[in-house]
Amino acid sequence: MTTEAALRDEIVRVGASLYARGYAHATAGNISARLDDGWLITPTDACLGTLDAARLSKVDVHGLHVSGDRASKTLSLHRAIYAAEPSARCVLHTHASHLVALTLAGTWRDDAIVPPLTPYVVMKVGRVPLVPYARPGAPEVATLVQEAIAQAHADGRRLRAVMLDRLGPVAWHDSPAAAMAVLEELEETAKVWLLSGRSAAPLDADALEALRSAFNAVW
Repeated sequence: MTTEAALRDEIVRVGASLYARGYAHATAGNISARLDDGWLITPTDACLGTLDAARLSKVDVHGLHVSGDRASKTLSLHRAIYAAEPSARCVLHTHASHLVALTLAGTWRDDAIVPPLTPYVVMKVGRVPLVPYARPGAPEVATLVQEAIAQAHADGRRLRAVMLDRLGPVAWHDSPAAAMAVLEELEETAKVWLLSGRSAAPLDADALEALRSAFNAVW
């Protein structure tokens, strides 16, 4: 069982890693993690590169502030994801440049912003739907993301991320490190597809079936 102290340190480490490698910038982005008695989340307008473990915001199971600085304005979105996807233990959001650029240039499809270009985006990420633009912190975004998660479950898939139009990716997994890996793979796939002029062919049906058979990957 990961202690709260260890989880605080891991959030700081992941935030610094994302910032140092250009996946996050300025005060854009946020990270949260599930606790038995609520959640930890980065403070509003905090820089992911300079987080202080002791100042992370802690909220209870009702979303009420317990300790630390004031919670990020995206708290309602994070809580909606945890409610819709019980396996999620960490949620993170950045304004990753190539993914934001992709929404400006035009995504592959609304239900899959990038095609299945590589085996790893299929195995590690899966389909990522586009969520229509709304202002940062808009309450309707939480509802749209919950609906996307529910639709994926109904289709026999599990979402690991969504893309907020003009804002950036939101990724989740069972730990901060695993959620970061999802975001990295998605951002790199967007970069590759943009570099190809958005013309690279996706993996064909036989290749996707081979990934399903070998790794239980669902696209």
